[in-house]
Amino acid sequence: MPHRFPAVLFSTFALLAGAPSAHALDLHGASIETASGNDTRMLRVGLQRDIGRTWFRSGGRHLGAYWDLTLAGWRGDAYRDHPGVRQNLTDLGLTPVFRYRRDDRLGWYGEAGIGVHHLSGHYDNGGEQLSTRFQFGDHLGAGYVFANGLDLGVKFQHFSNGGVKEPNGGVNFLVLKAGFPF
Repeated sequence: MPHRFPAVLFSTFALLAGAPSAHALDLHGASIETASGNDTRMLRVGLQRDIGRTWFRSGGRHLGAYWDLTLAGWRGDAYRDHPGVRQNLTDLGLTPVFRYRRDDRLGWYGEAGIGVHHLSGHYDNGGEQLSTRFQFGDHLGAGYVFANGLDLGVKFQHFSNGGVKEPNGGVNFLVLKAGFPF
């Protein structure tokens, strides 16, 4: 992953989000996230599409859901457990996310999701290894949506292949998110 990768990644998704095709696909928002964990940093951009269903309506709140299509760059700083040796990976993910929120979609929310991810290589960093490129990514998070639609959140995310193949040490990230509506 070249040094300019984050700028190219963000620019590509920004162009997609602003293109007329984004509205034709009924996309509802875009996000940028930064994360850290296990001597690895991540920068991720995403496009979101509301599923259009609600459940458990009560007291002005409900459970809703959206699809989150993401593209991320991972930069490990301890490849094969050698500090200072880098490993760069690209991650493409698709996650259905369930969000408990107010009916007007503003204010505080809690969310959870589990999706599928494909890494460009086998993760081997900071003493943790993932033996497959296919990974599950699950998360728990919370955030706040402002009146202008700005969505600021934090989540804990775990990547694992679900025990399909060993080693499967798992990778954990603390993620900060900024989302923007269309």
